[in-house]
Amino acid sequence: MALPTQILITYGYLLLFAWILVQQLGIPLPATPILLAAGALSAEQQLSFGGALLAGLVASLIADTTWFLIGRRYGHQVLRFLCKLSMEPTICVRRTQDSFGRRHGVTLLFAKFVPGLATLAAPVAGQNGMALGSFLFFDSIGATLWLTAMLAAGRLFGDALKRDPTLLNWVARFSGALLVLAILGFFIGRVYRRRLVLRKLVAARLEPLALKEQLDAGEQVYIVDLRHPLELLADPFTLPGAFHFSPDALAARHLEIPRDRDVVLFCTCPSEATAAKTAMTLHKLGIERVRPLRGGYDEWKRLGFPLDAVAPVIVTAPIVQITK
Repeated sequence: MALPTQILITYGYLLLFAWILVQQLGIPLPATPILLAAGALSAEQQLSFGGALLAGLVASLIADTTWFLIGRRYGHQVLRFLCKLSMEPTICVRRTQDSFGRRHGVTLLFAKFVPGLATLAAPVAGQNGMALGSFLFFDSIGATLWLTAMLAAGRLFGDALKRDPTLLNWVARFSGALLVLAILGFFIGRVYRRRLVLRKLVAARLEPLALKEQLDAGEQVYIVDLRHPLELLADPFTLPGAFHFSPDALAARHLEIPRDRDVVLFCTCPSEATAAKTAMTLHKLGIERVRPLRGGYDEWKRLGFPLDAVAPVIVTAPIVQITK
């Protein structure tokens, strides 16, 4: 692993500390290559196994404690931010919360081995009111297990190099390219999975006729109008019983959204893009029964289905004081 090992030889524990700290703060940098390289160098006595473990542990605890305190202070707001930062649709805040509900601090023992959960675990622990002492106890054990596993794997590779030094020449030719490909693959994979969820949500669109049949049958449906207030000026109507929210406001108040019924989102944008993206955000936040309305408001209106009048929307421009 010529590229990471050469950098580690130059900057040593400081680089390892900074890399792990940044990665644990939520920046999607792969930590595995740097830890494997540090473990391999420990076999050659160019780095201390214990020193590398200590540097990584201190960095991890600083980052995790920071997120723990932020989660305790700001709750679901920081969890929404981390969802956007991670770009990981398969990791859901509600699943993390459910894990804490079942296992409590034990979740921290394996959280760092699960992509996404490693970032969400600390703020969720803070949000759930876990004591700081208990958090540090479980989190330090979990971080130690993770770092030891990565460093030990690198150490085994380093021992193999000592037995067959020619193996290093072969690895040196390809390690730089493999690291770059790994980082690219990491980002491309996340973007690809994000698009898959978007396609799934678009495929799960609810037909206007099906929604009307639900309303006619008296079913409880939570309908959300995502249109911009300016659109309501020209057409001050909405679907029966719909609530009007901006996408950000809806996500911020996601705890108020009922989980026991369909949540139908509609807008007027092409292919229900805003509704689909908002549905994906809500899906991450644990709302499973969320569906965009096919064709949105325009299709509902074109079909002649009933509409409710909305209160006049007053959009005011900011007052600009002109000074001479």
